[in-house]
Amino acid sequence: MYVTTHLTRTSLLHPFLLIILICVSTTLAQDWHFVAFTTPEGQEFISQSGNMIVPPIHEAATNYLWPGLQSTDNSGVYQNVLDGRSGSWWFGSGWCCSNPSLPWGGGFGAEEGDVLFFNNTRNANATEWVSVIEKNCGEASATNSFPIADKVMNDAPFAAELYGAWDFGPLVFEDVILGLIRVARKIATGSDTGFCTDNPWNYNGATNVSVVGVQATVHTDTVTCSIESITLWGPA
Repeated sequence: MYVTTHLTRTSLLHPFLLIILICVSTTLAQDWHFVAFTTPEGQEFISQSGNMIVPPIHEAATNYLWPGLQSTDNSGVYQNVLDGRSGSWWFGSGWCCSNPSLPWGGGFGAEEGDVLFFNNTRNANATEWVSVIEKNCGEASATNSFPIADKVMNDAPFAAELYGAWDFGPLVFEDVILGLIRVARKIATGSDTGFCTDNPWNYNGATNVSVVGVQATVHTDTVTCSIESITLWGPA
C-alpha cells in the first residue's frame, strides 16, 4: 500500500536526515504537513499512544493522516493511518515500507467525530512491536504485532500526508504519551527531557500547529512525555 519520499532537515534545523515513508506507489505526496519529536542521541522511543479525532471527509481523496515512529536506519515508518481514498475513512496499523516488507495490519472504518485510540509498544522482551487501536472506547478494535524490535525509533511524527486538498479542517491528537528509554547508566540531564519540552520540528514551517499541556517525567531509566493536545490547524 504506501510511497516513498525523502524529507531532509537542514543542518540548521536538525543534525540528520528524516525520511518519511508511506505507500508503495511512484507518486510523491504533493503536500507534507507534520511535526516531529526527536530523541536525544543514543536514546529511543519504546512506546507511543494517544487519541486522534476523526475529521470530516467530503470526497474520496488520497490523503493519509497518522501518528508514527521513524527508525534511525531510514528503512521505514511504523504508523497508524487514517486513509481517505475510498471516500470514507479507514484506520489501520502497519510498517511501511521495506526491510522488512510486512503485510498491513487489521483495521476498521471511522466517521467524523470518532475518537481513535492508538497504542504502539515495544514488548518487554524486545522481540516485536504491538499496535492496539480502538474506536470510541471499544466499539471496534484491532491488535497486530510487527517483528521490527531491532529498529531504533528516534522520531515521532504526527502527520497529514496530502495528495489532495486540506479540506477536512483541523487534525487533532489528544492525550499523547511518548515513552523514551535512556542508554544504560546515562545520567539524567536537561537534554533527556528537551525532546518533549522543546518545540517539535515543524517540517518546512508548512503547518499552523499548536502543542498544549506538555510535561516530561524522568524515571530511573526512562522519560515519559505527556501532551494534552497536538493540533495541525492547516497549511501555514
